[in-house]
Amino acid sequence: MFFRKSTVEPLPVTMSAVRRGDRVLQVGVDDPATITALAAKAGMSGVAVVAVTTDADAAKVRAAGAKAGVLLDIHVAAAPLPLDDNVFDIVVVHRVQDVLAAASPATAGAQALEWYRVLRGAGRVVTIESRPSGGLSALVGGRKVAEPASSPEAVVTVLERAGF
Repeated sequence: MFFRKSTVEPLPVTMSAVRRGDRVLQVGVDDPATITALAAKAGMSGVAVVAVTTDADAAKVRAAGAKAGVLLDIHVAAAPLPLDDNVFDIVVVHRVQDVLAAASPATAGAQALEWYRVLRGAGRVVTIESRPSGGLSALVGGRKVAEPASSPEAVVTVLERAGF
């Protein structure tokens, strides 16, 4: 009973509200399993595109996609994105605080403008921040809880300036 694989989808997948047939752009890599679960949720009638900044991240996502049996269109680019305007229903940004903090203020704004550009009129951006758990599991596992690279307020400011 304890070793049975769970069929419950990860919380970020549920909270993103991705539906079958959605056109989803995912930016950055936090957990490749989440990326593939979102792509599977969009299904064959949808589109799953992933934008990463390094070839190593692209290889990680490609391997996870092959293992999960999902189709992913992977681009190594931050801004400008090699994608058409008004295409996606949802843009999911993994570890948005780290993505924006790694860029200069001008580049961070340019990235957010790109996310806004590729969204359809009724589209939405979903940001996912995941950190190792704290409490007893961190104590037993010897892990420290990582602090985000930038504040939530800074992320909100960048997104508002881009038009969100």
